[in-house]
Order: sequence, then C-alpha cells, then structure tokens
Amino acid sequence: MNVALGPGDLVLCSGSLSRDVTFGDRVTAAVAGGFAGISLWGRDYERARSEGWSDADLRAVLADNGLSVAEIDPVWWWPPGAAEVVVPHELDTQNVFGFGEIELFAVADALGARSVNAVDVFGGPWSLDQAAGAFADLCDRAGEHGLLVHLEFLPWSRIPDLAAAWQVVGQADRPNGGITVDAWHYFRGNPDPGVLDDVPGAKVLGIQLDDAPAAPEADLLTASLHDRLMPGHGELDLGALLEGLARIGAQAPIGVEVFSDELHALPAAEAGSRAGKATREVLARRR
Repeated sequence: MNVALGPGDLVLCSGSLSRDVTFGDRVTAAVAGGFAGISLWGRDYERARSEGWSDADLRAVLADNGLSVAEIDPVWWWPPGAAEVVVPHELDTQNVFGFGEIELFAVADALGARSVNAVDVFGGPWSLDQAAGAFADLCDRAGEHGLLVHLEFLPWSRIPDLAAAWQVVGQADRPNGGITVDAWHYFRGNPDPGVLDDVPGAKVLGIQLDDAPAAPEADLLTASLHDRLMPGHGELDLGALLEGLARIGAQAPIGVEVFSDELHALPAAEAGSRAGKATREVLARRR
C-alpha cells in the first residue's frame, strides 16, 4: 500500500485539469505547482496507454518527477444496485462508466495508487445501513489490492453530507475505510462543525480544497463540474474547515480539485502552477 503521502503533501486532482490533458502534461502541471501526487481517472490511464505508454513508462515518469498516484477516481459501482445500471456511452459526458472495479483496481495496481475514491452517483431506494454493508464489502475487496477507500459525500446524492458519510463509514468499520472531505461539497451540504468533531481524524483519508460563492447555485451538479473557484478565490470559510480538520487530527494529504471551465482553458502547466500557489496561500493563512 502506498501510504507515503501525508498531511504536508499536496495532490493535483484530475478534475483540476481538462479531461483532454495528456498524462505527460498532467505530470508537468503537477511539477509546475509543486505537488507531491496526482489523482487519476480511468480515462487518464486509458489515454496514456493508447498513446503508447507502458505501465513501466508511467511509473518511471512519476518516479523521475517525485510524484505518487494518490487516488483513483471515481468508484461509482459500489452502492446497492449501482453496478447493474447501464449508461450509454453518448450520455457518459465525463467518460466514467466504462471503468468498473476490475479496470480501476488494475490501474491502481499498475501505478501503486494509495487509495480509491467512492461516490454515490445513481441513488436508489437503499438505506444508509445497506450502504454501510456495501461499503464494507468494497473495502474488503480493495484491501486485497492494498488500497485505502474514502467515501466522498455529494449534496445531491443519497449520501449528501458528512453526517451521512460518517454513518456509512463508521458502521462499515473497516481499517482501510474512511471519508473524503471536499470543501465544495462540505459547504454545499450541511457544514456542521459539531459533526466534524465527532469524526476520528484517522478516518479522514482524503481532503480536497476548492472554493465557491457563499450563496449556493441553483444547479449544484452543473456548478460543481464547471464553476468551482480556486482555494481562497471564493467565500467559503476554508480556514474554519482546515482548523476543524486539524483539531480532530486529520493526517490526509490535501488535494486540489477545481472543476472549472476557466481553469481548464489554461495550458496545463499554468493551471497547475496557479492551483498550487492558491492552495499554499490558503494554507499559509491558517498558521
């Protein structure tokens, strides 16, 4: 298991760059921003392989640039019934659903990833108790690959906030299972510091920083995929969130996940540099 990344490390999340950015340019962007790791989606790996990179090539360029693969994203098939949902390719605008458990665990194995990031995409009639059982099973299967699993709550999903995510993860009670706290989702969900205080810091396995206006958007899903702001460039109280995470002893690396049409329009190296600079400025203010 790759657990080298820690609280002092920054991770450039795949979503901070356009989906069309090559693997090589993702590495360049991460280096430009001073990141220690990157996250990858299945589509990023598939493109690299189609361009002629071998797994050994990918591992070598990561090692040569001092980078690790922090996480593979997104694990969408784990909730009850989700694996049976068929999404036509023409409707899969983010190129997600062609990569299931076999494919993404293989990517994690090939590149020595630290973790996988689990989300609820389709919802359904299941309860949080049933989700906990399914999450426990996912953790057990991921554990066979040496992977941590962190559950990311999404405000429009059946796991909409930190309280629901912690109910699932706590009930699943797996040593390799935990939570992703994404600032955008935290503040667009139910940002309750009291709930955060009840989560053991060791169970926060992923942190993602981004920003937004104070007032929620009318269409959260669209805003989440197109209109996020750089950390410190919006009105979310990132300082309070970071203080809360420090208070509970969270030791996760800090990812920067800024789905933004404006950021995606920049050259990858510039986007990476701006993301790293903005994040360090936010982190410096909390000290």
